[in-house]
Amino acid sequence: MSPARTGLQLRSQVKRSGELELTLISQAVPQPAPDEVVVRVEATPINPSDIGLLFGAADLGTLLASSGPNGPVVTAAIPEAALPSMAPRMDLAMPVGNEGAGLVIDAGSSPAAQALLGKTVAVLGGGMYAQFRCVKAEQCLVLPAGTTAAEGASCFVNPLTALGMVHTMRLEGHKALVHTAAASNLGQMLNRICIADGIGLVNIVRKPEQADLLRGIGARHVCDSSSPGFMQELTEAVHATGATVAFDAIGGGRLPGQILTAMEAAISRQPGEYSRYGSNVHKQVYIYGGLDTSPTVITRNFGMTWGVGGWLLFPFLQRIGAAEAQALRQRVVSELKTTFASGYSGEISLHDALKPEVIAHYTRRATGVKFLINPNNGMPPA
Repeated sequence: MSPARTGLQLRSQVKRSGELELTLISQAVPQPAPDEVVVRVEATPINPSDIGLLFGAADLGTLLASSGPNGPVVTAAIPEAALPSMAPRMDLAMPVGNEGAGLVIDAGSSPAAQALLGKTVAVLGGGMYAQFRCVKAEQCLVLPAGTTAAEGASCFVNPLTALGMVHTMRLEGHKALVHTAAASNLGQMLNRICIADGIGLVNIVRKPEQADLLRGIGARHVCDSSSPGFMQELTEAVHATGATVAFDAIGGGRLPGQILTAMEAAISRQPGEYSRYGSNVHKQVYIYGGLDTSPTVITRNFGMTWGVGGWLLFPFLQRIGAAEAQALRQRVVSELKTTFASGYSGEISLHDALKPEVIAHYTRRATGVKFLINPNNGMPPA
């Protein structure tokens, strides 16, 4: 039996007093069951979904820092109007961090667990903002030889989301797609997938330099929403690709409606009988992010055959089943340093993650801003 060890884990708690508290707790690392392994976490990304769990509906302008027994403690006020939406997690000290990677330092007795001992693995297990995680062996993905934890830390959420968009497009009978916030890590992955697979992709960005970045990596259709000619450019790109489905990371504002309008305008160029109800080609926008938290504004000038809905990775993976989901994971592993390579704005420690000045950087709703946490950086040995 391995010696007992403890490790720090970041927790987020919404209190009934209307206060958010982020703290580091010291917890015993359990002895692995036969089908489990213990991973020393060496890299874990801060994804938008992680930020949502970390801070909930808290007003980040009210952040206050203090000290606790294990390091920094951060609190923030939650507006009273937002408290009902936080009710399901009230008074629960919730672990954070969807995915990450590290070294397997202990393993249960099963052959599957023992085979992972000493391997660097990626894990989609939740609670990854921790020095150590005990997880099922089946939750681990062995990284190719020579791959670092940092290179494999983001091999689940963004890569599988990008592949999931393409898979959804095919399942629903579309032939090309539109993507917003396209200069992000995820957007660049999606661009590389579509180039490799011969799929038409319309990339929407918000700044000229983001458009230049995408064109520099081979993107053919790039539309800058800050351009005076945006709608004309978008319509031309949609017409050229035949895109009838879009995945929107922005969420709020007029963009979903503008995309549907461009799709209808492009379809209307095709010869056919006029109908005051618009074309009979279904046009779909899936919102999968919330970079803009304002209301989504839809101006209906694109007929009646359309839809706007939500799209999330985990329900999608459940929908396609274990075999197809595993095939997508294997593609990620085989193309980890090419198609699915991620870049980061910087690496921080668990202590850094609770410093208000660092929080201000990694919570910015900006394309290309993404940080990596190394939970064992600067920590004493367990």
